[in-house]
Amino acid sequence: MSLPLQGLKVLAFEQYGAGPFGTQYLSDLGGEVIKVEPAGTSGDYLRDVGPYFLDDKNETDSSIFFQALNRNKKSITLDILSDEGKKVLEKLVSYSDAVCNNLRGDVPEKLGITYENLKKFNKKIVCAHCSAYGREGSRKNWPGFDYLMQAEAGYFSLTGEPEGPPSRFGLSIVDYMSGLTMAFSLVSAVLSARDKGKGRNIDVSLFDTALFNLNYLSAWSLNSNYESERLDRSAHPVLVPCQLYKTLDGWIYLMCNKENFWPTLCQYIGREDLAEDKRFKNFKLRQKHRDLITKILDQELMNKTTKKWLEIFAGHVPAAPILNVREALDNQFVKERKNIHQLKTKDNKVINLLKTPINFEASNFVDSTAPKLGEHNDEIYNKIGLSTKEINHLKNKGII
Repeated sequence: MSLPLQGLKVLAFEQYGAGPFGTQYLSDLGGEVIKVEPAGTSGDYLRDVGPYFLDDKNETDSSIFFQALNRNKKSITLDILSDEGKKVLEKLVSYSDAVCNNLRGDVPEKLGITYENLKKFNKKIVCAHCSAYGREGSRKNWPGFDYLMQAEAGYFSLTGEPEGPPSRFGLSIVDYMSGLTMAFSLVSAVLSARDKGKGRNIDVSLFDTALFNLNYLSAWSLNSNYESERLDRSAHPVLVPCQLYKTLDGWIYLMCNKENFWPTLCQYIGREDLAEDKRFKNFKLRQKHRDLITKILDQELMNKTTKKWLEIFAGHVPAAPILNVREALDNQFVKERKNIHQLKTKDNKVINLLKTPINFEASNFVDSTAPKLGEHNDEIYNKIGLSTKEINHLKNKGII
């Protein structure tokens, strides 16, 4: 079977995290994602970001950070601000289904990569933008990054222990969610363009995405007297038990987010009496007595190790161990799921990467590592009709 997005052609003016994370979903699913990197530069800033590299040769694909976000893509170099470079861009747009970027809000217009600028070359072209604060409004020219969004969108007020300082989420989750939102909107708009014969601009911003992720907490705040707070042990604001509990050798996280899990938990820890206790009959009552339940469950769970409790609870009580990143990757279930695969670069260097979380049938497909800077210049420029002589001319002028 072919890959789900085989035949999709995307020009990506991207850097760092949000854009590359989103387009890697497209390339993993078979889309031809062409990174358009500025000629005469070191390309995507991420190519130089350490501290970990595949070797010490300073190759343009050596950064492991860069490799993690650019699998299965192609790279070309082009000066799109030069007159001849603009002509090449026109041909690339005619060849493509979409143009995407994760640049500052005012930059796409300056570069000429909006639908208004490109529709004369391809009326079906989709232009997907992923900026910090949007392409309109008072902040369109503001630089912005993940942690800033977390701070302003309320994440810090929800993360960390009550007695500690406000804390960010441990990952660049706003970047990842924004990139994925951009990729989803891009594919949706391409479907519409193929059906209706007309493309459009699609706008996603880190700020809007971060705010939208507040979801039910925002609905509570907008429609009730709810006030956000940080709770002990990473507890859920209303569902109990749902937090960290002590075991004989550390911690375990229980997440009994349905009423039927409470009596089941009581059964498996040998305390059926708790299920009949009138103080703990429902979520509202258990929330009222959260501290007492924490004390009781700590006392019972400290009789066994986390590993033993996980064996007892398996498939009956929602529970998880507390692992660091290395332990998480060494998890036996990760091996069962085959989430990690080993790839070889063009220089036969081996790298281990996480596979896309989307599983699908495909035949004769092998993932490729991230591209070297300009690795696919000849291939792509030949595809859009440039001769070897024309390509060499542009190379000599520093346009590609």
